[in-house]
Amino acid sequence: MASWSTVTRSGLVVIDKPAGLTSHDVVARVRRIAGTRKVGHGGTLDPMATGVLVVGVERATRLLTYVVGCDKRYTARIRLGQSTVTDDAEGEVVATADASRLTGATLPDASIQSGLMAMVGEIDQVPSAVSAIKVKGVRSYARVRGGEQVELAARRVTVHHLAVIRIIRVTGAIDVEIDVRCSSGTYVRAIARDLGAALGVGGHLTALRRESVGSFTAGEALTIEALAGLTEPVPLSMAEAAGRLLPGRVVTADEARVLGHGGSLAPQGMPGPYAVFGPGGEVIAVVVERAGRARPETVLTPA
Repeated sequence: MASWSTVTRSGLVVIDKPAGLTSHDVVARVRRIAGTRKVGHGGTLDPMATGVLVVGVERATRLLTYVVGCDKRYTARIRLGQSTVTDDAEGEVVATADASRLTGATLPDASIQSGLMAMVGEIDQVPSAVSAIKVKGVRSYARVRGGEQVELAARRVTVHHLAVIRIIRVTGAIDVEIDVRCSSGTYVRAIARDLGAALGVGGHLTALRRESVGSFTAGEALTIEALAGLTEPVPLSMAEAAGRLLPGRVVTADEARVLGHGGSLAPQGMPGPYAVFGPGGEVIAVVVERAGRARPETVLTPA
């Protein structure tokens, strides 16, 4: 059986990103392993973060737009009592406060839980200034590192679940481990910052692990080293990946041929984008129904 270094096949890979690497670093390593430049990822993780990074190879890069929009789940640790310029442990500490008072009679642990619960549901969250959001064509983090003061507009996000795992008391500070399920676009760093602000002691993120992206979980993720040792090129084929991401519809061979050439089909009343599969189980395209037809958003079969 050929190794992945000599055979490239389209599909998705769920990587367990280690701390210290950027998402681009991971993509660069997968490019070397797969022997192709056509590799991308479905949602950035900061260098300090670990966990699920969904990577697309060859034609599967066309599916990454549907990965980006998936809900995410994280476990994280917040340090109360210190604020940083980046809202995480990679930035310079800009303010400190004695958080030990949060354990007193006037501010028991319940206040931490209450502060977190205020951020559950649909909220308007101000992203961290040190982020990849573009301001007049320039990444916000680049402006901040260049000495600019950047104020980003609040964005509507949804926090589905936010719970305390445990509270750890350290000298002058408190560490809070949390479990978060949220929509795409939610900044866990901003949750740490806003909790600290609400409690009057400041806060920042000291650890972050992404446990899942949609149905892709840390339990199935591979380390980069394990990926390099695989004899099968791509763990999730195009059809498997599309089936995990989207509702599906099976069509006839004639309909598959029309769709594969960019044509449209009769609609079936299915809302939102969905994957279309041929009679042999191969994925043909992702389509949306509009103007009385099922029209391809992206064709996934080889040219």
